[in-house]
This record gives sequence, C-alpha cells and structure tokens, in this order.
Amino acid sequence: MHALDILGDPVRRRLLELLADGETSAGELGEIVQREFGISQPAVSQHLRVLRESGFATVRPEGARRIYALHTESLEMADAWFDQFRRYWQPHLDALGTELARGRRARRLIPDTTDATDASTEASDDEMPDKEN
Repeated sequence: MHALDILGDPVRRRLLELLADGETSAGELGEIVQREFGISQPAVSQHLRVLRESGFATVRPEGARRIYALHTESLEMADAWFDQFRRYWQPHLDALGTELARGRRARRLIPDTTDATDASTEASDDEMPDKEN
C-alpha cells in the first residue's frame, strides 16, 4: 500500500496526529477516535493495524495494554516522495510567509492610536451641545 493510501484516510491521519504527541495506548486512541469519528472499536483496531503493517506506527505490549508510537521512517519516506512536487507550492508558501512578515512589521511600526482616538471622541462628545429635533 502506498503512503498516500495510508495518509489519505482521515481516521489514520488523526491517529498519526495523536501519536505525534507521544506514545499512547490503543484504548486511549480508540476513545478519542471513536468519539470524533463515530466508529466502532474494531474499526479503530483495523486502522491501527494498517498503520502498524505499513510501518507508520509501532506497538509494544505493556501488561494487558498495547502502546502505540509513531514510526518516523515511513513519514520521512512519504516526505521524500513529496519532494518532487514541492517546487509547485513552495514559492507560494514563501511568498505568503513574506507577506505575513510584512504585515507584522507594518503593525509594529504604526503607533497605536486607539487610545488617543477614543479620548478625542469622548472629549468631542462632551463639548458638543445636545441637538434637539
């Protein structure tokens, strides 16, 4: 099975996201995924088996529990496969980063006039006579 077949499934992607935070028991993973996706425990077990057999996750017994961990080598292989396509989106991401940095810089350079504007508005309102219709 190709890495994109594995990563294409939202349940498996979510399991990998959870494993990215560190080792987690099958029971904990199951509780989260069952709640979020409304699938059964056997379905979660099937997804974990696919991740394990495809090399994206490892499992070790700890008493009666099974502890899953992320196996980064498969993710690195998937990342290497994506390298051939980065040239299409990387310039756009770089340009976005530049624009975001410019916006942050512009906000830092513009003095905060909010307080002064609020104070002058309040003073103007106090000085103006009430208009009667």
